[in-house]
This record gives sequence, C-alpha cells and structure tokens, in this order.
Amino acid sequence: MRTHLALLLTSAALTLVPLSQAADSNAVNSSAAKSSAKKSAQKSQTYTVYAAGDIADCKKKPAPQSMAARTADIIVNALDADKNTFAITLGDNTYPVGKPEEFSNCYDPTWGRFKERTLPSPGNHDYAMPKALGYYNYFGDIAGPERRGYYATNLGNWHILSLNSNVNAQEMQKQLAWLQTELSNSKQACTLAFWHHPAYSSGGHGNNENMKAAWKILAQAKADIVLSGHDHDYERFAPMNENGDKDEKNGIRNFVVGTGGAKLTPMFLPKSTTEIRDNSSNGVLKLTLHDKSYEWEFIPVAGESFNDKGQGSCH
Repeated sequence: MRTHLALLLTSAALTLVPLSQAADSNAVNSSAAKSSAKKSAQKSQTYTVYAAGDIADCKKKPAPQSMAARTADIIVNALDADKNTFAITLGDNTYPVGKPEEFSNCYDPTWGRFKERTLPSPGNHDYAMPKALGYYNYFGDIAGPERRGYYATNLGNWHILSLNSNVNAQEMQKQLAWLQTELSNSKQACTLAFWHHPAYSSGGHGNNENMKAAWKILAQAKADIVLSGHDHDYERFAPMNENGDKDEKNGIRNFVVGTGGAKLTPMFLPKSTTEIRDNSSNGVLKLTLHDKSYEWEFIPVAGESFNDKGQGSCH
C-alpha cells in the first residue's frame, strides 16, 4: 500500500510503465493509504481511565484540605491534557450519608472538578439517603437512565459497564438480565465492569455474595477487568474464573480500589489469588486501554510511596 511502483511484475517479464501512469497509480495508492490509515486510527484509539471509590469525606477537614482533593489533583491535569481520558468512581462518593450538601460542599470542589468526564457508580453510603437522592440529583443523566444506577458505554474498543451493587433482589434480576443482553450484543473486543461492593476482597468487608452472579455472567463472557471499592484499601488479584479460582488464560483481573479519599482500613489475610495489596496509601488506579490490551498503575498521592503497575491482554 505504501510502496510506490513504476515497474509491474508480469508472469513473463518486467514491463515498464509510463511515468504518467505510474504517477496516477501512486496518487491512487497514496489516497487509499491515507483513507486506510484514517480508518485504522479511528478504530485503534487509546483511552485512559482513573478509578477509585470511597472518596469525599470532609467531616474533619474542609474540601481543599481533604484527601479527596489530593487524589483529584492526580486526575485533573491528565484530563485537561487528553480528551480521551475519564474518571471512574467506585461508589461511596461522599460521607457519611450521601446528603446533597455533601456532594455540593465536599465532592464538587474535589472530584467534581471533572464531573462531566466522570463515569460514576453508587455505594452504600450514597444509598444512606432515601433512593440515593443526593447521588442522583448531583450526577443526573451521567448516572444512567431512570435512576436505576447501571448503564453502559464504549471507549474505543472497550465495552464499559457500570453496575449497581445496592439494589434489592428483584432489581438485581433485572440488572443481571440487562447485563447478559449488553454482553451478548457487544461488538467490542474488551470488557471492563465496575461497581461498589467487591465480589472478591481480603479487606475488612470481604467477599460480597450479592455480586457473585454478576461476576459469573462476566466471567462466562470472558470479560477482562472488574473494579470495585467498599474496602478502603488497594488489592489486585490474579485473573479468576467464574468460581473465583485462578485462570490466567480466560479469567477476569479484579481490582479493589477503595483509596479515593476516605480513611484507610485494616485487611484480613490475603486470598489465594491476591497478587498485591496495600492499605497505607490513598491514590487512584490508572488504566490505559489499548485496542486489544491494557496497562495498569496505582498512583499514590504526593508524599506516599506505594506503587503497582503491569499489563495484560484482552481475551
């Protein structure tokens, strides 16, 4: 496509092509190359997301001095520099009970600085207010349709699914049916899902049985990444299958990132699939989403040192 040809190879011999014809051929080839390159660029965009849960807590300090402000500082410059960069919240967006004033006085001056580039999910503290009204009033349409708390979008070649881990049994069944339909209809090569309560965790709350059904559906569809919060720590697991057993080939890589600003909490003994964990540093998880692969990096707030990075491929 990129080679300029003035000689055509036939089965009998080399045949000289007139320069004018060669020039026309080159022009066509150049135009085709540009068109192909443009299509390739459109299909192969890289996106970056910064994720954390358990974020805005201003009970003891005003918003500018809170840890949420420090984790927000990591994200805001990156979003300003790249239109293909977004933030993901993993629930418990404010403390203690998700009141509207917690969003306006604590979340908005911190993570609210990039509200329009945020993909949120709700947590149990958000639902401490009836129907999570503070959360839904603040995020509006960004939080998904009909205040149900789950939705889907695409970032390049990635299918992004935000789930609601706070719903009752009846609503959970509706959500799971929606999830199966989304996965069946997806044309994207890679899948990332996120919600608040982790299906697997060695933090203080441990595994959440209510999200095991969603995990199983995602594992059967060979999803690539799941993100959660709830436990105020960072934990990365080896890829796991639908039963939570190690499966390097087809398993989901699971991250717990409850380090967005709230006070960090103790952990229990690590799981057999735990690869690395920490409860000493607040920070955010940076995911670089390529066409068929991804990179991860935990970035601590200034002054703290824990770090974790690596890469993986989509199934």
